[in-house]
Amino acid sequence: MKINCFWFRRDLRLIDNVGLYHALGAGLPVLPIFIFDKTILDKLPAQDARVSFIHRTLNELQVQLIELGSSLVVMYGTPSAVWEQLMERYDIHTIFTNKDYEPYAKTRDAAIQQLASSKGITFQTYKDQVIFEGLEVAKDDGTPYTVFTPYSKKWKKLANLETSKDSLQSFPSELRLRSFINLSPQAIPTLESMNFDNSFLPIPERTVKQSLIKKYDETRNFPAQLGTSRLGIHFRFGTISIREKARKADELNETFLNELIWRDFYAMILGNFPHVAQQAFRKEYDTIEWENNEAHFKRWCEGTTGYPIVDAGMRELNTTGFMHNRVRMITASFLTKHLLIDWRWGEAYFAEKLLDFDLASNNGGWQWAAGSGTDAAPYFRIFNPQAQQEKFDKNFEYIKKWVPEYKSATYPKPIVEHTLAREKCLATYKSALAKGKA
Repeated sequence: MKINCFWFRRDLRLIDNVGLYHALGAGLPVLPIFIFDKTILDKLPAQDARVSFIHRTLNELQVQLIELGSSLVVMYGTPSAVWEQLMERYDIHTIFTNKDYEPYAKTRDAAIQQLASSKGITFQTYKDQVIFEGLEVAKDDGTPYTVFTPYSKKWKKLANLETSKDSLQSFPSELRLRSFINLSPQAIPTLESMNFDNSFLPIPERTVKQSLIKKYDETRNFPAQLGTSRLGIHFRFGTISIREKARKADELNETFLNELIWRDFYAMILGNFPHVAQQAFRKEYDTIEWENNEAHFKRWCEGTTGYPIVDAGMRELNTTGFMHNRVRMITASFLTKHLLIDWRWGEAYFAEKLLDFDLASNNGGWQWAAGSGTDAAPYFRIFNPQAQQEKFDKNFEYIKKWVPEYKSATYPKPIVEHTLAREKCLATYKSALAKGKA
């Protein structure tokens, strides 16, 4: 029997899923596939909470599919090897999937498309995890934006927010679920069989109160408050629809909508300027002579720098897999500007620890902090950790929660002195950029 396949990746839901919508409407029974990719998993620690989250989510999807008389087929291996097996086992007409814009994903998909083509199988991809991709939001001359504010203005204009909201329309895949193939339940590989432990880190809810979003612009900068959505992991793995949340954000709070536009912006930057995955967006910043003091980096990672707002953030990250957005900026600025440690070290540490890690957004945030990214502000923006604490945690609520020994004899002295570190940073950057222009 000829079938179509839908390959789940960063879109782990049955509702408003663009590629799934098209697959289920294409006229053939649809076999749903998920691949635990060894290429990615082999680099992760056994306790990686994101793998546990994916595994739990797949089991939830499986329950829904079994109720429909179908089953998710979950396999563990390299995508090429898995698809070779599937192409031998089934008579596949088309593979449907949603696009992923990360460098590895693009290479992987090109290889699968080539494999499919060699066997007469169509490989069809769709836009799902962003509202706009590639050069859909571009300057009048067709080139990509590199500054957020004009990009966001054009984004809002193209999204027709004042009128029909065409770009935010749903793709109601949930109305076509009877098109899944009839299939007896298939076993999902256990975490243990893939050399992972079950993580019990709590995962934020995938729903958020409207009252929180309405006040988002007032509360988002204060880490002691529950003032952010914490939806990052759900956007990352597609357990919620970006279109649905963007529509809600447009109704409730423009600041929150802007945060969703930042996601599109950084995905666009990564897609159009792939060198940012390894190098500075502004290449003259690759000339900076980082100190990369490993002892300092260790203390930053552990949250023992002697700067309480920085230490609180790092301990929150190490304990929960989450760090408040304002504190992400403070800790990143401290690492790159006060300690003169390469932003790629910090980016890699966040990539390992953050439940909501997203390459495009993480890279964009780190390059923003280092001054090497798309932001138009000059390199001499250096956060003063004490001033940030006085402004956003003036009663030490956040600090007391994560650094209980603060103000005791056991709390370490500051690793560097702010004024001296700032002057050293400015001199280092100025020298590097002068060399870059020479």
